[in-house]
Amino acid sequence: MKRDFQAPGRSPVFAREAAVATSHPLATSAAIEVLQDGGNAVDAAIAAAAVQAVVEPHMTGIGGDCFALVTEPDGRLTGFNGSGAAPRAASPEKLAELGVSEITDTSPHAVTVPGAIRAWETLLKAHGTRQFKSLFKRAIDYARDGFPVAPRVASDWAKNVDKLAADPVSAARYLVKGAAPEIGQVLKYPHLAATLEAIGDEGADAFYTGAIAEDIVSALAAKGGIMTTDDLAACHTTAVSPVVREYKGHAIAELPPNGQGVIALIMLGILERFHLESLDPFGTERFHLEMEAARLAYAVRDHYVTDPGYMDICHTRLIGEDYIDQLAQRISIDKRQTDIAETSLAPQTDTIYLSIVDKDGLSVSFINSLFSDFGSGIVAPESGVLLHCRGRSFKAQPGFANSIAGGKRPMHTIIPAVALKNGAPWLSFGVMGGHYQACGHAHLLTNIIDYGMDVQAAIDFPRMFFDLETHALQAERLVPPSTIEGLKALGHTVVPAQGAIGGSQAIMIDKARHVLTAGSDPRKDGHAAGY
Repeated sequence: MKRDFQAPGRSPVFAREAAVATSHPLATSAAIEVLQDGGNAVDAAIAAAAVQAVVEPHMTGIGGDCFALVTEPDGRLTGFNGSGAAPRAASPEKLAELGVSEITDTSPHAVTVPGAIRAWETLLKAHGTRQFKSLFKRAIDYARDGFPVAPRVASDWAKNVDKLAADPVSAARYLVKGAAPEIGQVLKYPHLAATLEAIGDEGADAFYTGAIAEDIVSALAAKGGIMTTDDLAACHTTAVSPVVREYKGHAIAELPPNGQGVIALIMLGILERFHLESLDPFGTERFHLEMEAARLAYAVRDHYVTDPGYMDICHTRLIGEDYIDQLAQRISIDKRQTDIAETSLAPQTDTIYLSIVDKDGLSVSFINSLFSDFGSGIVAPESGVLLHCRGRSFKAQPGFANSIAGGKRPMHTIIPAVALKNGAPWLSFGVMGGHYQACGHAHLLTNIIDYGMDVQAAIDFPRMFFDLETHALQAERLVPPSTIEGLKALGHTVVPAQGAIGGSQAIMIDKARHVLTAGSDPRKDGHAAGY
């Protein structure tokens, strides 16, 4: 899409050697520093993620989970599943015995084993050139000496005062005299700094065994949790083969379940049958088809996608042409479907995504999350580890794809992705925004492939998604009024989105011109840079 330079907004970043796109300027600068010091894309990703664990504590942290896709310059792909499992003692029967019928985000039973630190270490061993000690330097400095709170971070923080105030330790660590910090206020986290130092000196085992692990288990036990130090010690990261499906001459690679990446591929397969390129990208038909494809694909997700050891169908069957034909045939161009089963998973929005491509052409697509705002709101007091609540995706009752079980990984919304063209790396990208992410991947890719937008225009383009309970469509404010009225005429309920729907970062690799093009999301204070 031709960019209108009269309109407000940012332009993409063009670079010749390396590019970085993250959701926080301090993380981007940390990554650029590592790259210019001779580190590679994976080294830079870990440095950036560690910084974000300090300066965006509502979005991410070392008490969360991580997924990544690493692409070699020749197009070889390696995926990393850094999600943790439920405690071995967990089961619907055990929760019923404890009087738990629903897993809320602040429940100790929502805390699965945090997989991020083990994933970071595994990534470094497989593809990095540096150690935690040097890569954590900026993060440790910010935690010990202080960092100024960014405007978007302050805005999100203010929405979570009640959640943080409900727990004495989280209130002491993350509130300032009972209130959220102000824009520009300098915060320090000495407990977290000491924990990062210990991990830097001793590796991931310092997190999963010894004093830090005992602190995590004690914090959960005090609230009725059943995690043990053995559960933490058993944490491992799984190297996985990405799931790849073609879309109009581009090979789109996603991680397999327990993530929802396959749902993005289902959406693209459905949309491929409707010739989007002939439609107005702002128009009713485009958004109608996208939302109908999303509603179908997410119903598939909620019925099937979970820890692959518990799935009753191979995920590759979900992207088979016959199955996608069946789904696509359910869509009518002139009316909304009324017979799609409602989804039933918890909403989630708090995740960081970053993308990095280095001078040698190695790229990393990387995502780290706490699941909900400030995760579970449970802070291990001595180590300063804020724990995620990924187990909220579990059902406390038996009989569901995501019924809780000991050692089982929950369905994950966070999904990094890459795209290849003619067998070579072409796009490293990801979308933040919880359940929206699979839909967001399809939206971003169709913006670029079908409508010719550059990466920044594709990221800036208005979004829609559907409410997971009511299936009403939520529209960002830049969706044209005529499109909204057209959707209503097709039978959709359309309401204004409460703020931005997700966020995104992406880097396009043009090998012929030796140029990298990076885009980042202004909705999330995204920041891209290169050299």
